[in-house]
Amino acid sequence: MNYWIIVASKDHMQDAKAGGFCQACHGKRWPLAKMNTGDGILFYSSKEKFSSGKSYQKFTAIGFVEDRVVYQPKINSDFNPYRRDIDFLDCEEVKIHPLLKKLHFVDNVNKWGYKLMNGFLEIDKHDFELIKSKMLTVH
Repeated sequence: MNYWIIVASKDHMQDAKAGGFCQACHGKRWPLAKMNTGDGILFYSSKEKFSSGKSYQKFTAIGFVEDRVVYQPKINSDFNPYRRDIDFLDCEEVKIHPLLKKLHFVDNVNKWGYKLMNGFLEIDKHDFELIKSKMLTVH
């Protein structure tokens, strides 16, 4: 099993969760092709709305890849993103800042956002389980 972070604005994440799918890096195929059935995915939202510059910086969803199929629905003539089906868990959003010193993928707490700039990141089981445990805690 592998573990991943997909970066997406909260509004895009809510649409994906409602549809039971994920897409990454503005609909590219390559990130989704790396995933396997059962892989864990955390969704991080740096912004609340895609069109906004306002910072959000929270993990907003968690789920598991349902199958190996990468598909490409026709959204419109200009946008046909690749997607994977995801089994989302009920969870709470969690701010990233309190976790920064405990996360293995963060090499430098002062420049933690650098690793997330690509929009897709493989992480280790420790980081996945740490974030998952915070997201599944009832507040």
